[in-house]
Amino acid sequence: MSEPEKQSDDTSESTEVVPAPREKPMGFWDHLEELRWTLVKSAVVFIVFAVLIGIYMKEFNGLLLWPYDYARAKYPSVTMELGTTTIMEGFNVVIQMCVLGGGVLAAPFILFFVGQFVAPALNEKEIKAVTPIIISAAVLFLLGATFSFFILVPNTIGVAVEINQMLGYTLRWTPGSYYSLLTWLVLGVGVSFEFPLIIVLLVWLGIMTTAFLRKYRRHAIVVIFVIAAIVTPTPDPITQVMFAVPLYVLYEVAIIAGTRVEKNRTARFAAKFDA
Repeated sequence: MSEPEKQSDDTSESTEVVPAPREKPMGFWDHLEELRWTLVKSAVVFIVFAVLIGIYMKEFNGLLLWPYDYARAKYPSVTMELGTTTIMEGFNVVIQMCVLGGGVLAAPFILFFVGQFVAPALNEKEIKAVTPIIISAAVLFLLGATFSFFILVPNTIGVAVEINQMLGYTLRWTPGSYYSLLTWLVLGVGVSFEFPLIIVLLVWLGIMTTAFLRKYRRHAIVVIFVIAAIVTPTPDPITQVMFAVPLYVLYEVAIIAGTRVEKNRTARFAAKFDA
């Protein structure tokens, strides 16, 4: 073989694209197959949790009734009994508990399966950036849901009892109204607690600065109280303040986290400039 041919072979070998260690060469149908199995595993986990809730319905119902029982214990002189007003309301409550409960319990597993599906397309740096975001989102949601379940929901029921007593009304609440309140508050507050993470992401993307966040603190307080008024079903200021205070604390935490993000970004730019 002549020298030019050898050089040509060496060049072709050296320029051959070597897939990254995390990359998995797959065709279109292979990706569809992976997606199908991701959906199947997610559906199986959801069905398993929904069936378990159906089997242990009485115990699960007792757990969800804790805020109601706690509020009822504070007003022993008030008759507080949940009662159905339609034939199908009991069935609707069972379906609601199985679907919503199964979805909430299966959510971490579904996120894990989705992560497994997406991970091969990400490099190590992207995974290191995405992982803390996912963990932070899960922690913030759980904090918000826990805060709502143990504090906001019992307080909201207590306010409703006092208003009905003041107006002289007899309490005739239904399971459907209670579980609708519980779902709205727990999920709504859990999602609302995600807003500091959104702020940090905007700072990380360079869309927003911590100087801007500090400058418009008063405006942020107004926005926080608007969010509290939308999420909390009662117009009483006590419940809204109880919800708004932790949101403002999270706003300040977002400013601190955003400041760290900006310092890290400045340090990286300085290192690149020096190089």
